[in-house]
Amino acid sequence: MTDLLLIAQSADSHLQTLPAPAGILNPRLLLGGAALLVTGLLFLLYFYRRRLYIRFWILAWTLSAVSPFLIAHRFTSYKANDAMYGLSQFVGILSALVFVISADAYRTSPRLQRGYGLVLLPVLIWFTLAPVGLGTRVVHAPGHLMIAACFTAAGLAYLALTRHTRMLGAAVVGTVMVVLAGANASWAFGGQGSAGLSDRATFLNLALYLAMALGMQLMTFEDMTYELRVTNRRLESAQGELRELVTRDALTGCRNRRFFEDVISREIQRHRRYGIPLSLLFIDVNRFKAINDSLGHEEGDRVLQRVAAFLVRNVREADYVFRWGGDEFLILISCRLGAAERKAGELKNVFAASETATLPQGVGLSIGCAEVTPDAPDILAVIKAADERMYREKRGE
Repeated sequence: MTDLLLIAQSADSHLQTLPAPAGILNPRLLLGGAALLVTGLLFLLYFYRRRLYIRFWILAWTLSAVSPFLIAHRFTSYKANDAMYGLSQFVGILSALVFVISADAYRTSPRLQRGYGLVLLPVLIWFTLAPVGLGTRVVHAPGHLMIAACFTAAGLAYLALTRHTRMLGAAVVGTVMVVLAGANASWAFGGQGSAGLSDRATFLNLALYLAMALGMQLMTFEDMTYELRVTNRRLESAQGELRELVTRDALTGCRNRRFFEDVISREIQRHRRYGIPLSLLFIDVNRFKAINDSLGHEEGDRVLQRVAAFLVRNVREADYVFRWGGDEFLILISCRLGAAERKAGELKNVFAASETATLPQGVGLSIGCAEVTPDAPDILAVIKAADERMYREKRGE
């Protein structure tokens, strides 16, 4: 971002504009002062956010302020004025380049290589020395075109950033940069204009300064909001994972007693409010202690895993399978007692037919059933009733 508009008035070193009349504010000073004001605001934002892209904004706006200041004072020597004009154009190119880098710095740390300086060095020499011998025409159009190209790249980068982040501030910044690119292209081929045109261009530049500064302010606060949303999503995901760890049995993958305590009150409320039938199946693995003692705990763990997988496969998704402790499982099922007893018989028969061939001899299921009645005083009493019926079945009573 450079004066870009006011200094384009001179065709060569003999056609320099005169100093502003006494009492009238130099438009170049006005433009540079506005850029410095934006730089100060960005410093405040950086102390608050400390993001890398804001540092590049500060550098770019500082260069934007330096560019018009270089030609705010008219020297008595035409060659000095011409050299300052070329240097001002070069600083404007640097400013636009830094804006390009700032777009990349939003997502990652740009890798600035030493070769970039070697490329810019001959450009600096040309823009500083060529106007002294050949006049400002030789740097006027190239300078504006290079600035226009940089602003085009920066604007497109910020507009692309808008697609990923949905930030209105990035869209404003990108749009203003594209407008600045178009303005610089028109100034490159516009030749010299009248003083009135120069004043209008100055105020146009000031308006664009203001719009881009507001866009950057908005983008910074949107970035903070976006960061908070991402952090909240990660926190929710971590909480979900932690909840899974806390409420799921590590060995069998079934829900554990902690999860049972979380869901049972809700299920009982639904049962009482809507009349949804609810029953419990208390399951014990036959000969599990003998397997642990004779074959070892690893084989016992394998048996529990096979039983758990079988139970999960053979109940509805709406029902719950819990590992109650040791070799005991609990199924919370939506049905009456008669249906629960039929389901228990089905589970025992299917398990005996499909699973026992690959398990140690004598492994089977004993199941006791109990219905949760509307007047049941305590769910633990229902579990105890199912447990007692399971033991009566195991004893063959």
